[in-house]
Amino acid sequence: MRTKILVIDDEESICEILRFNLEKEGYEADCAYSAEEALEMDLTPYQLFIVDIMMDRLSGFDFAKKLKNIPALEYKPIIFCSALSGEDETVMGLNIGADDYITKPFVISEVIARVKAVLRRTGIQQPGYDTTRYGNVGRQQMQPQYQSQFHPQMPAAPRQANANEHHEPDLVFKGMRLNRNTKSCSLDGELVRLTKKELDILMFFLTHRNRIYSREELISNIWGADVVVTDRAIDTNMARLRKKLGDYGAHIVTRLGFGYGFQEEI
Repeated sequence: MRTKILVIDDEESICEILRFNLEKEGYEADCAYSAEEALEMDLTPYQLFIVDIMMDRLSGFDFAKKLKNIPALEYKPIIFCSALSGEDETVMGLNIGADDYITKPFVISEVIARVKAVLRRTGIQQPGYDTTRYGNVGRQQMQPQYQSQFHPQMPAAPRQANANEHHEPDLVFKGMRLNRNTKSCSLDGELVRLTKKELDILMFFLTHRNRIYSREELISNIWGADVVVTDRAIDTNMARLRKKLGDYGAHIVTRLGFGYGFQEEI
């Protein structure tokens, strides 16, 4: 029986990338696009959860806390995969009970390596796992060479300020303000919660106004040319961003057969 992994992330493109590559490695992978959706599923068959932190209503941290309060699931391993890269978030995630913490943007080979390491440490058999060589080691018997660099008792070193870092000016359109330093967005003074990809899209549009971009151009500039992104994933992200921006969402326009753009005058 193949090891089952559940990916929980509100960015459909991230889910598709992780599912595709996990299945290439011989795992069975499913996706949930919110913590609420995941909690409505039967989670007992899954041996590992890869969880985003910044999701719309219920965060990845909240999901993990709920999971740890379910006796049948409290020892299932969790890997957080998030754009939040600060020491506080890393330590918080590990204190909740996560087994590793990966920051976005990630390299898929690193994600696969960390998945294999976590499954080894927790004694879960996986594709290509040689139990005669390693044995079924539990959480209290993990071998040092398999320990993650994000061990709960060894938090990552504080990030040192770089003298070359500079303050980037906010991007502003009428009452919409995108702070490029805090990675936050406000509408008429009220903060709106956007995912990393939604922020990336909005940042691109606010710096490239009044032009229509094809899907291929958007993928190259926002996702990266080497990332596989479906048309549906692009459309889903655009629809979610428009909805969250309220009246300002109407400035993200669609030109059928051409693509998307941000128009100042509509």
